[in-house]
Amino acid sequence: MDPLILQALQEDITSEDITTNAVIKAGIRAQVELLAKEAGIIAGLAVYQRTFELMDTAATVEQFVSDGDTVNPGDLLAVVEADARTLLSCERTALNYLQRMSGIATHTRKLVGYLTGTKTRLLDTRKTTPNMRVFEKYAVTVGGGYNHRFNLSDGILIKDNHINAAGGVKEAIAATKKYAPFVRKIEVEVENLEMLSQAIEAGADIIMLDNMDNATMKAAIKIVNGRAVTECSGNVTEARLKELGDIGVDFISCGALTHSSPILDLTMKNLRIL
Repeated sequence: MDPLILQALQEDITSEDITTNAVIKAGIRAQVELLAKEAGIIAGLAVYQRTFELMDTAATVEQFVSDGDTVNPGDLLAVVEADARTLLSCERTALNYLQRMSGIATHTRKLVGYLTGTKTRLLDTRKTTPNMRVFEKYAVTVGGGYNHRFNLSDGILIKDNHINAAGGVKEAIAATKKYAPFVRKIEVEVENLEMLSQAIEAGADIIMLDNMDNATMKAAIKIVNGRAVTECSGNVTEARLKELGDIGVDFISCGALTHSSPILDLTMKNLRIL
């Protein structure tokens, strides 16, 4: 994560922190408190800590909570000790990571709750913030969700445009089997029951039921009958999650976990010079 954090710091400090350098002399140690301003699930403490360490190798973070813990307004989450200039210059970058990741974990935990009692697992997608994927996908797992493929090299997923380019479902699967190593599973996105039948006949390992209504999805599950892993995608709203779990699909992928989760409001206060 170091190169990504360094890029974020460089974005915020192109040459120097003019305000901090004007107000604070070099070489002064200080402490500051990390506090929660709202309830949620914390995630990203290691990233938060590493941000300060990259600017001050002597920085320390005493943590009073762990990733996955529930926090409430006013809770003291950690105390950071470092060079005073480091604390002030890194504050926003460190909080940006922690607030974003904690917000994703909080949202994920809420949505996973709707699937309690079902076999269905909730997945993230590649709809992540550029250069934030490793952090955002980690936050999903802290919230109780699961990761879909990490990137385009990580797994085979034949989508609608691949199918159109290949000339059909069967053609796309055949081309993939010819090209990819036999150890790779093949997932295919289908939009109707005809495409579903073609995907099963062609030997797809995983079938993504894309933007289907509940009735069509139930019919699709019966047709698959355990011959492939099933995944639901598209129009996955909070209101539909329990219904989708009851249908019996193996996985639900939800881009909103990463692209629409609000941040968890956190703050750094009470800085004191040592």
